Amino acid sequence: MAKVNGKYETIFIVNPNLGEEAIAAIVEKFKTLIEKNGTIESVDDWGKRRMAYEINDLREGYYTLIQFESAPSFPAELDRIYKITDGVMRSIIISRD
Repeated sequence: MAKVNGKYETIFIVNPNLGEEAIAAIVEKFKTLIEKNGTIESVDDWGKRRMAYEINDLREGYYTLIQFESAPSFPAELDRIYKITDGVMRSIIISRD
């Protein structure tokens, strides 16, 4: 029997130099995208944190964790959108099943 929905978790890091409004807009963009394609279980804004290593000469990033449920095909599309969005420095999506 095919899996209807899967449980996933994603963390993405936004460039902190964009400013509060731009960061909030990016976070809201991904919340809306996930809500359109699934169900958000929780959103945890970790805020600005120091990273373990530099990315693009930056030592800090704005972290957001989202736990959601969606069709198994959606995480690949979400990853594609992360990669083409300016301001997103890193992202990861994992299955919680």
